[in-house]
Amino acid sequence: MSERPVCAFLWLIWLFLTSFLWRCLFAVLWCCQYTPNPNSTLCPTLHDREPQKAVGGEGRVHRVMESTLTARDRVGVQDFVLLENYTSEAAFIENLRRRFGEKLIYTYIGSVLVSVNPYKDLEIYSKAHMERYRGVSFYEISPHIYAVSDNTYRAMRTERRDQCILISGESGAGKTEASKKILQYYATTCPVTDHMSTIRDRLLQSNPVLEAFGNAKTLRNDNSSRFGKYMDVQFDFRGAPIGGHILNYLLEKSRVVHQNHGERNFHIFYQLLEGGEQDQLSKLGLERNAQKYHYLVKGCCPRVSSINDKSDWKTVRKALTVIGFHEEEVEDLLNIIASVLHLGNTQFGEGEDGETQITTEPQLTYLSKLLGVDGPALREALTHKKLTAKGEEVSPLSFEQAVAARDALAKAVYGRAFTWLVAKINQSLAFKDEVYNSSKGSSSVIGLLDIYGFEVFQHNSFEQFCINYCNEKLQQLFIKLTLKSEQEEYEAEGITWEPVKYFDNKIICDLVEEKHKGFISILDEECLRPGEPSDISFLEKLEDTLGGHAHFVTHKLANGKTRKAVGREEFRLIHYAGEVNYTVNGELANQSVICQSDNQILSQCFNREEVTTQKRPETAATQFKNSLAKLIEILMSKEPSYVRCIKPNDAKQSGRFDEALVRHQVKYLGLMENLRVRRAGFAYRRRYEAFLQRYKSLCPGTWPNWQGRLADGVATLVQHLGYKPEEYKLGKTKIFIRFPKTLFTTEDALEARRPALALTLQTSWRGYRERAKYHRIRNAVIQSAWRGMKSRRKARRRRHAAEIIRKFIKGFIYRHYERCPENEYFLDHQRFSFLMTLVRNPPKSVLDKSWPVPPPSLTEASEHLCRLCMQNMMRAYCRRIQPEWKKQMEQKVVASQIFQDQKDSYPQSVPKLFVASRLGREFNLKVIQTLGNDKVKYGVAVTKYDRRGYKARPRQLLLTSSFAVLVAEAKLKQRIDYAALRSISVSSLTDGFMVLHVPSEDNKQKSDVVLQCDHVIEVVTKLATMADKKNKVNISQDSIKFAVARGKEGVIDFTSGPELKVAKGKKGHLLVVSSLAPGC
Repeated sequence: MSERPVCAFLWLIWLFLTSFLWRCLFAVLWCCQYTPNPNSTLCPTLHDREPQKAVGGEGRVHRVMESTLTARDRVGVQDFVLLENYTSEAAFIENLRRRFGEKLIYTYIGSVLVSVNPYKDLEIYSKAHMERYRGVSFYEISPHIYAVSDNTYRAMRTERRDQCILISGESGAGKTEASKKILQYYATTCPVTDHMSTIRDRLLQSNPVLEAFGNAKTLRNDNSSRFGKYMDVQFDFRGAPIGGHILNYLLEKSRVVHQNHGERNFHIFYQLLEGGEQDQLSKLGLERNAQKYHYLVKGCCPRVSSINDKSDWKTVRKALTVIGFHEEEVEDLLNIIASVLHLGNTQFGEGEDGETQITTEPQLTYLSKLLGVDGPALREALTHKKLTAKGEEVSPLSFEQAVAARDALAKAVYGRAFTWLVAKINQSLAFKDEVYNSSKGSSSVIGLLDIYGFEVFQHNSFEQFCINYCNEKLQQLFIKLTLKSEQEEYEAEGITWEPVKYFDNKIICDLVEEKHKGFISILDEECLRPGEPSDISFLEKLEDTLGGHAHFVTHKLANGKTRKAVGREEFRLIHYAGEVNYTVNGELANQSVICQSDNQILSQCFNREEVTTQKRPETAATQFKNSLAKLIEILMSKEPSYVRCIKPNDAKQSGRFDEALVRHQVKYLGLMENLRVRRAGFAYRRRYEAFLQRYKSLCPGTWPNWQGRLADGVATLVQHLGYKPEEYKLGKTKIFIRFPKTLFTTEDALEARRPALALTLQTSWRGYRERAKYHRIRNAVIQSAWRGMKSRRKARRRRHAAEIIRKFIKGFIYRHYERCPENEYFLDHQRFSFLMTLVRNPPKSVLDKSWPVPPPSLTEASEHLCRLCMQNMMRAYCRRIQPEWKKQMEQKVVASQIFQDQKDSYPQSVPKLFVASRLGREFNLKVIQTLGNDKVKYGVAVTKYDRRGYKARPRQLLLTSSFAVLVAEAKLKQRIDYAALRSISVSSLTDGFMVLHVPSEDNKQKSDVVLQCDHVIEVVTKLATMADKKNKVNISQDSIKFAVARGKEGVIDFTSGPELKVAKGKKGHLLVVSSLAPGC
């Protein structure tokens, strides 16, 4: 057997062995994961999607999500749905505590993300982490805010449906930071252009501006959002952010005039005082000392160690510029901020007649200047009120009423300025391409709702009532959408839907918002009735209308045990999250004077019609109810995702977990109810391919590979594992497992199976290593033989090349000798080279005279070949010539014979074709009839000069086959027979003169004819050809003599000049001045 088939056979065996070995190795590695990473992921529960790659820390790739279940006793489960005792609140909190202790702050409840504030920076928000979660399915890797962001973004792109993310939690739970992380994720990972980069920057810079005007330091949080915010981020068809819009809810206006001990007013007041330039502060009438302002000292906390007001002021000013605020707008906005501080320092006293008056005149002066209003009108508005009853009456305010009016005005001014600020930011974020906006489906939206969670304080005001009412509506929306998505997935997989029992809080929502009977309707009715409304009358109205409702309790309606917990001026609502006692207080605001403000912002915020109209304004509760209804409508039109934020302690300390506080938040966020709804069906679901790929090693029938249908493979696997029918269901593409314990048992079986798999891996590796060693030795021998064979082939080629070179050199030396063995190879090579050169580069046309130089031995053959080649090309050329073109060339040859190097205008006539006639269809019918059978073959317009006097007369020269005729106005003036034509004379210059010489003895002729024509070369050529007088054309240098009559001669003298000129010269000669410009 030859060495080539042996090598090929061994190579095929090597490929087969290595391919089989690597398949076994990958199969074992797929099922064996030695080091469970607590940060990897959780198994999927709801809304499972196609698994994709997920790159973990240090370059690891997590392809399966259940690997952390074996470490559940240490780090807990990453989805509360997998809690065995899911009804236990203690088990829920214990799982949170375990994960918090391992610095795992994110946990799922199905598709809901629960976030615990770590109160320190964690290294999990870098760009590398963003890339880790980018494009990865929701449950593929560990829970994270980026997973929610990416899942929402991809759902928007693929399903082309608007999305929203609802973020809720107590103050200090991290809601604002969560919304920031979501915006940063989109700003970093989404495609962007120059225009879109501007929008992205404005979206990010809107956060510090809104935080400055809407956030404050509270006991629970140094940067607490004191308003609810809903932001829409608009994306184009490529997924790039192109615009945004913000809606604000429930700004805590009471904070403007009052703060609890240890709390501060809104950040912007302190930032202005600390960071504003001295000239600016002087212009505003402010001092760089927060202690001097009544509205800033009530909390006794003007400075906070964790807040740098001066640095934040620079950030805010830069952000205002980026967003697009003009300097005039910023100045008006700061005037309003300063005016609020001056309002707080406005003091009242009693005059001599007991009336209330303003005692701080400087404050009033600054207020009228900053607000742009009339000073006396402002004084009147702060100390008096207008009553409309059968006319307008002005009534003075008491001291307490004046203080309340001042505070109400401050809150109204700040609140409406904040609303204007949000509207201005919306103008900056709006996408302004009208053509783009008009195209249907051109963009999609992701909404971010950052709003208070359920709140319960010792004293709960109307603001807490609105907040809890909002959360009640959001809980109702969440339960509906959760059950809807569950039911849709069950129906898609062919699983029977079992109705889920849950607490429907619609009864509580109706208690608040039902027409004519609800809390808000009663509040509106009480506020609009004649007289002064009071808290007692309002409570009595509530007791009369809602007294029998199961979720409403007052001190009067409560039993003995409950009565102690409800004050006489309080009422209790039993919410889905617990019982809350509320106290309602009224507000007063005199805004009529502000409607006349010169401040551009205030003039937009306060409408004059609000004061002049007789229509009762809507109450705050009704306004909030309507805005909440609009918000719910917006959320219902989108596909929601949820983030529930929890703070672990009130001290803002990292690593501290206060179980009582966490339990309180778990209850009021409704997390247990969420979990119960999720667990009403199946706790775990997984696509067939992923489930079979992970657990196939546990069944001999599916190991190492299953070749049939995936559903059949999963059925074989679960049957071997001993699953009971009530523990699982098989859908169309997924397996549904009801109990987490079933999954944990399966995962434990896989863990027990791993040693055997590891042994298989070790055995395969040792075998591979030894076989690789053998192949290296064998390959070394084969390579040595192969290199020897290649070297021998190379040596043979070199010897052959050397022999050829030697023959060539010797032949070159003997090239001039007769053919002999020494020069035979060289001469043959010469002949071959000459012939190949001739084949590759023959002459291209009959005018191509190039021909390669032949060797001496082929000189005669080269001449024959050249002659044959030229003859062949000439024949081919002649065959291609058309008759018209042949005639044209014959005439050009005649012209060349006559005029070449003789007449100056000849070179310019060569490229111009001769025509059949220059007269076209101008032949007169009488002339044709006179000529009879003699057809005109050529005609041209000429000028005839008389023999006496040289008068120019226009004529037509017609050429027939036997004579030439001069015609004028249909009359034949002269006929010249070709036989009688003696010769033709022309000059050597560029003029167009010619003389036809005829015998003067002939009585039929009128002596010589002097003609001038623009086409003299063409005319002479055709005339000479037809008359066969080619040799009778005379070309004279200076003059031409012609016969005038018998015995008399005329002379034409020719000279050169700037232009053609014909005149009678001396001695009766005809003087022709030829132009220097050549003619034809």
